[in-house]
Amino acid sequence: MSVEILVPSVLKLGGGSFAEVAAVVARLGGRRVLVVTDPYLVQRGLAGRLREQLEAAAIGCEVFAETVPDPTTEVVEAGVKAFKAGRFDCLVSLGGGSPIDTAKAIGMLAANGGACRDYKVPAVIAKAGPVHVAVPTTAGTGSEVTRVCVITDTATDEKMLLAGGSLLPTAAVVDFELTMSMPKRLTADTGTDSLTHAMEAYVSRRANAFTDALALAAMTTIWAELPTAFHEPGNRTAREAMMMAATMAGMAFSNASVALVHGMSRPIGAHFHVPHGLSNAMLLPAVTEFSIPAAPGRYAACARAMGIAAASDADDAANEKLVAALFVRNKELEVPSPKVYGIEHGHYHGLIETMAEQALASGSPQNNPRVPSAAEICELYRAVFE
Repeated sequence: MSVEILVPSVLKLGGGSFAEVAAVVARLGGRRVLVVTDPYLVQRGLAGRLREQLEAAAIGCEVFAETVPDPTTEVVEAGVKAFKAGRFDCLVSLGGGSPIDTAKAIGMLAANGGACRDYKVPAVIAKAGPVHVAVPTTAGTGSEVTRVCVITDTATDEKMLLAGGSLLPTAAVVDFELTMSMPKRLTADTGTDSLTHAMEAYVSRRANAFTDALALAAMTTIWAELPTAFHEPGNRTAREAMMMAATMAGMAFSNASVALVHGMSRPIGAHFHVPHGLSNAMLLPAVTEFSIPAAPGRYAACARAMGIAAASDADDAANEKLVAALFVRNKELEVPSPKVYGIEHGHYHGLIETMAEQALASGSPQNNPRVPSAAEICELYRAVFE
């Protein structure tokens, strides 16, 4: 059986590569760039540095800094208006998954028209957008190398999954030095997001030999290096390793799919404004325990790759160690339950059936080794609340 693998046509990696963004844009023919970023990176001066770099290369540039965590349809529509009004021919996204996903959606609508809800999975995105150079500043989402994005519908609070080869950035510039100032909470959440990408890509029903290699390498690195990056934020070795692993995990899940954790995570983020990586972390141990019976060998391989289990451990023993280790890691990274996070009991439980429906509608749970019913998803939501 053949598989199709899609990755950006240009991938620049390494410390200092941020200085080469303008050269990449020029190589791809960009002449007028809309930089899509957020207010924090404008305040830090990083967006200004990028603008100066582009203008020094005689590339016209404006900055759209209205992106928000969990990007919304309203922000995307404002970005499309800015893109068209400025007659730009290229997008450069600067930030975490939110600016990158926002830029993907802006390019999609600029080329295809309509609204984001018209392109929810399984809808087909017919036309490719403009050149898009993604510059991640977090080691987590992997969005710089994926053909998916998630946009929240302002009218319904639904986190919509959009997918297609046309959403894949043309190029990615991955410079770990941009992550050195990430706070502990963001380091933990984006790192766990990357770990979830790697594990779900490996156990996905759409996994293949190419993605398996990337996923195993990524989870090995993330499990070893995330505690160091969390406790020692200035550790360059850990930051560089995490950035590389996040990109590898992104390529893995983009070409194999995520599964039940992500399907259940999006509604929690949409309804309760929990950061995406944190909601993944809340769910990962319990969903892993639920899923293991359908793919014990695959999950045991994850445990062995991460050094949680020994090569000599039987699958059952390895999987017991895996689940226990995931719960312990959450404690180390100070991951709260939804209840401890501050979500009100009645509000959460009143939305469980709706969240289960939205999780299933995303399509991600269907890639899980153990495909859940709506009732089983409801039970998992109840279990993780406490």
